[in-house]
Amino acid sequence: MKFAAIDIGSNAIRLLITEVLETGSGVKYKQRLFVRVPIRLGEDVFQQQKISDEKAENLIKALSSFKILIELFGVKTFLACATSAFREAENGKKVVEKIKEQTGIKLEIIDGKREAEIIYTCHVAEKLNHNKSYLYVDVGGGSTELTMFVKGKLVFSNSFPVGTVRMLYDKVSINEWEKMKETVKEISKDHSPLIAIGTGGNINKIYKMLNASDKYISYKKMKELHEELAGMSVEKRIKEFGLKEDRADVIVPAAKIYLSVMKWADISDIYVPKLGLADGIINMLYEKQPASAK
Repeated sequence: MKFAAIDIGSNAIRLLITEVLETGSGVKYKQRLFVRVPIRLGEDVFQQQKISDEKAENLIKALSSFKILIELFGVKTFLACATSAFREAENGKKVVEKIKEQTGIKLEIIDGKREAEIIYTCHVAEKLNHNKSYLYVDVGGGSTELTMFVKGKLVFSNSFPVGTVRMLYDKVSINEWEKMKETVKEISKDHSPLIAIGTGGNINKIYKMLNASDKYISYKKMKELHEELAGMSVEKRIKEFGLKEDRADVIVPAAKIYLSVMKWADISDIYVPKLGLADGIINMLYEKQPASAK
């Protein structure tokens, strides 16, 4: 069975097509296609509270292409989700209607809590040590989702308007930053040692840049990389590390968010399963299939 996920974030939009194979040793997920287009909707929304006509048109063009790819790959079931930028855009619903009219894609605007729920349907924490406590940290362009598991049970989930694109344009309020800080300190104080699980495109890139070998990144190594990158211009980051332009500017605020959460919660290591919202959508679509279809 093939499934497709469309993730419309504040920095980029993504299409993931995955084939789910049921074998004697369990379910296996085989990625068949991944496409990322850096439209950066948050640039409009976090500064002007609306999606511009230009970005709306670019989004429709990209989604039209995605629809063709979905059909070419023979995918029958797919879901398109929009996150922080669409949640806050004054004209978000109008753009959704226009997308439906011109592409046939029904776009679902999800809130932060729903976004976190979809991400943890990948059951990463359940596959780790049930006797330990884990804090999911998903950093996007417009928001950060925090989800906490204690001994295999979900005990906390919330979304904060603290994201990389938002920080890039100085649109994260001190009050929201402090609220996230106090929340992290409160939920983590009785659960030491705590291990972080990092999801999102930036932590995946940081993992690759550090050549991590065991899926864990230490606070120390990420801090060293963050300091190095923060001391460079965007142009130098592109040249030295081969980063794409739309990654080179947001990777510094992203690292700051991950490091801050780890510091507030006294976490020394972050586990990077290299998953995101699109992976969660695929997993959710598969789990919703009736047993007879699997």
